Amino acid sequence: MSLYLDYQATTPLAPEAMAAMRPWLEDKCANPHASHRLGREAAAAVEVARDQVAALLPKGGRVYFTSGATESINWALRCAGGGKLVLAETEHAAVRDTADWLSTQGREVDIIPVDQSGLIDPAALPAQMGMAAIMLANNEIGVIQPIAALAEQAHRAGALLLCDAVQGYGRIAIPDGPDLIAISAHKIHGPKGIGALWVRNGVEITPFLLGGGQEGGLRSGTLSPALCAGFGAAAQLAASRWDEDAAHVARLWALATEMLPKDWALNGSATDRYQGNLNIRRTGLDVARLISDLRDIAFSAGSACASGSGRPSHVLRAIGLSDAQARSSLRIGFGRYTSEQDLRFALSTIFDAADKQGQAWS
Repeated sequence: MSLYLDYQATTPLAPEAMAAMRPWLEDKCANPHASHRLGREAAAAVEVARDQVAALLPKGGRVYFTSGATESINWALRCAGGGKLVLAETEHAAVRDTADWLSTQGREVDIIPVDQSGLIDPAALPAQMGMAAIMLANNEIGVIQPIAALAEQAHRAGALLLCDAVQGYGRIAIPDGPDLIAISAHKIHGPKGIGALWVRNGVEITPFLLGGGQEGGLRSGTLSPALCAGFGAAAQLAASRWDEDAAHVARLWALATEMLPKDWALNGSATDRYQGNLNIRRTGLDVARLISDLRDIAFSAGSACASGSGRPSHVLRAIGLSDAQARSSLRIGFGRYTSEQDLRFALSTIFDAADKQGQAWS
């Protein structure tokens, strides 16, 4: 039996999301942009999903469906606002790589450091800028940034704030303040291949994808009613289970931290953090070998998006860890469908395997 503990990479599909998708995969094939009755029925399903997704976002904006958060982030950074772009040192590769590309096109980019907990000081944002891109909850270490205060500081500078809320959406409240918010379905037990960009009313954004003029003329491409329905159902389920899921994750976090041996250290803030993310390190640990040895437990050495690069995590380096410390760190992600029994067994197995590695060195 395999145990899945990589919830930051993706989450298991909720049965309710699968049920919402099934009619659009098996029986209903109409294009939601067609004008006939079946097309209008498909379009109605898309709009129901849009409302379900929007219910977990601030008021006063519109949800535009995309292929995922990477597209949403690219769209926001390339097509909304201008001027100096400011980002935290610990941002996801979708933000960092887009910013690097924009710099080759002549846009000024400023990277703001974080402290040893992984937090950014709102006062560190410059007085003059065009946009700030700050992640709500970090995908590697789970640290939650003070988005409301950062948005206030950005607006004081006359700038927009893009919030990558992929790891927070459906898990923690998204504060009012951001002008653009990127989210993804598969992080909240929805399907892969669909995300959204929320755009605050009054924020001007130009199209990134051109073609048929779908999504109000701002995002061309035929939408999948199945993926939209799955996303909507996952969002609705997250809303209905909000307190239950939060309490369950809190119990799992308490269990995990109580079991953490003294020779292991937590990476990132212990308090300003989404508790479904446990990023820990042990001196000298060969994490790649550990993952290979424990093939029936799915956990991570860091971001799934950067796995195999061979480079130490830029997030762990940003909070002051050495290359060796970063490479001896692993990430365990848990949530709704993780049982306390399974987490206890998995952690015991991981810690025991790490002890055996240490005995081999001595």
